[in-house]
Amino acid sequence: MSFSATVLTLYPEMFPGALGQSLAGRALERGDWSLEAVHIRDFATDRHRTVDDTPAGGGAGMVLRADILAKAVDHAAPDGDPRPKLLMSPRGKPLTQARVRALAAGPGAVIVCGRFEGVDQRVIDARGLEEMSIGDYILSGGEPAALVLLDAVVRLLPGVMGNDASGAEESFESGLLEHPHYTRPQDFEGRSIPEILTSGNHGRIADWRRGKPSG
Repeated sequence: MSFSATVLTLYPEMFPGALGQSLAGRALERGDWSLEAVHIRDFATDRHRTVDDTPAGGGAGMVLRADILAKAVDHAAPDGDPRPKLLMSPRGKPLTQARVRALAAGPGAVIVCGRFEGVDQRVIDARGLEEMSIGDYILSGGEPAALVLLDAVVRLLPGVMGNDASGAEESFESGLLEHPHYTRPQDFEGRSIPEILTSGNHGRIADWRRGKPSG
């Protein structure tokens, strides 16, 4: 079964975005994974398609309503759907490569993109949304974060990168920073490729790469 992603958003036109290009885009065309963008406003109940309201207790901004978002989540992930339900949020758990790899090994994900000042806590609790962060900074919405998460996951799906070793031998997989990289030409503005990398001694090359992280 291919990896299936459903994104709940107020801006479905932002998807697939960059995910429709390069390796992820070709994999999407082949059916290696699927992506559906669901418009949260489709679940509003008034003629203005209202999805937000003022925060209880006062304060600036608006909050995404629990009842509207719950309907969207229930549509995207009915009972029995095994996919984790993620909410992109700056207060969530930091996204790690280990979490990315776990997601890539699963059936997919339902991803909620927050907007405004946040999401009513009651729907987070009632629907078991796992808050996920891509960093300690504020975006205008969860859509860019969802694109980052999906890009990290999709590239690890079987066959997407072509060389499966690329996903296992890169930065963070071994807990080390990425080593410097070089390619042709041999000399560039008086700077040469380190001689050890052209020696053909793969043991020494591996030692050099482990001992010289980028910085």
